[in-house]
Amino acid sequence: MKSMKHLLGNLMLSASMVLAALPVVAGAQTPVEGDDKSRRSRAQQLMGATAPKLAELTDDVLYGDIWERPQLSKRDRSLVTVAALIAMNRPDQLRSHLAIARQNGVTEDELIETITHLAFYAGWPNAVSAVAIAKDVFASE
Repeated sequence: MKSMKHLLGNLMLSASMVLAALPVVAGAQTPVEGDDKSRRSRAQQLMGATAPKLAELTDDVLYGDIWERPQLSKRDRSLVTVAALIAMNRPDQLRSHLAIARQNGVTEDELIETITHLAFYAGWPNAVSAVAIAKDVFASE
């Protein structure tokens, strides 16, 4: 039973990493209709042909439910997500979520302060990498 819980925990962690990897703006999902790529969600575009159920769960559960729950604002959800991605050293996902955080009202100063704070909890190298990514994201805005 213990190994089953461990396996399920690893599967959940792996699924959350994949979902976090998708550079999708919360609330920006659109239904898939035919082959019109402009109407497909980012999850559908990135993995719908290969992993249609995962794309559906991303659209319906992650962004359609979790990101829409009223208990946390999208701004707060963005800060939590950015912090988790820094702590887990997920630079590709961090890049997209820093941009989403900016769209959700988090300032550059707040993001840099978050990175600085996390240097002491998530590791100095993770924070240094996050600063480099933030610099690129802020420059492209």
